Amino acid sequence: MPMRWLAEYAWLPDHAEPTPDVLVETDGGRISAVTPLPVGGPTAGVEVLGDAVRLPGLTLPGLANAHSHAFHRALRGRTQGGRGDFWTWRDVMYEVAGRLDPDSYLALARAAYAEMAQAGITCVGEFHYLHHGPDGTPYDDPNAMSAALVEAAAHAGVRLTLLDACYLTSAVDGAPLVGPQRRFGDGDALRWAERAGAFTPEDDHVRVGAAIHSVRAVPAEQLATVAGWADRHGVPLHVHLSEQPAENDACRAVHGCTPTRLLADHGVLGRHTTAVHATHPTSADVTLLGESRTGVCLCPTTERDLADGIGPARRMAEAGSPLSLGSDSHAVVDLFEEARAVELDERLRTRRRGHFTPAELLTAATVAGHAALGWGDAGQLAVGMRADLVTVRLDSARTAGVPPVGAFFAATAADVTQVVVDGRVVVRDGRHLTVDVPVELRATVEEVIG
Repeated sequence: MPMRWLAEYAWLPDHAEPTPDVLVETDGGRISAVTPLPVGGPTAGVEVLGDAVRLPGLTLPGLANAHSHAFHRALRGRTQGGRGDFWTWRDVMYEVAGRLDPDSYLALARAAYAEMAQAGITCVGEFHYLHHGPDGTPYDDPNAMSAALVEAAAHAGVRLTLLDACYLTSAVDGAPLVGPQRRFGDGDALRWAERAGAFTPEDDHVRVGAAIHSVRAVPAEQLATVAGWADRHGVPLHVHLSEQPAENDACRAVHGCTPTRLLADHGVLGRHTTAVHATHPTSADVTLLGESRTGVCLCPTTERDLADGIGPARRMAEAGSPLSLGSDSHAVVDLFEEARAVELDERLRTRRRGHFTPAELLTAATVAGHAALGWGDAGQLAVGMRADLVTVRLDSARTAGVPPVGAFFAATAADVTQVVVDGRVVVRDGRHLTVDVPVELRATVEEVIG
């Protein structure tokens, strides 16, 4: 159905700041016209604008959450108060991972994805490794957990890139999977490829990609199998990389090189690959990532929550790696916070200000994230692109008096008022139209936590 939307401000491609009074027309889930109106023009004239829906505030392209573990949402507020590090947090995460089945995962992911929609996220990359039953026995449908995630995204009204993760060992030295980890594994990369390749959903809102969990989880001699599968199928490939110094140390001890070098040597890096975190790369690693045009997905709110550290975002961008953003563990679901944290963390690391422009942060949150997930036709308010429109209030207690260009340094997810995905309204007046997000989150988290 053709629609016309009048944005008070819209952030158009290749613009350093938003443009006032822009008419966006959509048809068949695509943007059919984008027309900045004349300055001082008759923006209130019904005779000129006809049935255009007015969007007060700032309208952005849809935001892309390039790295999600949906089941981690159950951990919010339950792990932040204690002492420890990434590894102690992981033990708690494994406890939750061991309790899920396809039905409970569907309910939890549906609520988590709907929360993302309310935050302006129109596409999510699910880094998925909960493949089998708790003891490692496959379900009757070996991809039942994948199917649950696809259905959850459909209910929430967002697009999904299911990044099916190969997870075979518990350590770089090849130690076997134990405890809850057993449900992650397929035995070897060939059996992973057979299972992943058998999942071919026909839904328009989903695409299937691949993931190497990490160099801890996939033996070096099997990395090329996963990378080759992704290349043959022309799909995105994601990998957790150097999130912790311990991972780097273990890789050097076993292979005599960094994880980045190991991935490069086995053909994993490249334009269709995204390294998630890349918090502790060496200078040589940064060069390898940049020269291969491997993307980097930063997840600042998770990286600070888990005490991972602060990665060299500016250096990686300057080396040639496109930057995208993810909410990862969902300690926070707010792409505005993730975006500004990229700049603010650089300030903490360097004790200098001004590393990323607002337009660069917008790119990371939108077009770069969509591209990393295989949706090259999304993330910009331009003709032919998917009709994703996210409108943000400029009159809240957080944004009042803030120029539109300052939205990524002032707004939060709570300021999102309307979300349109592929031309369909999913969120209106800040509320999801089909999912009661707080009620469903409370119910599903209580069921999982027990």
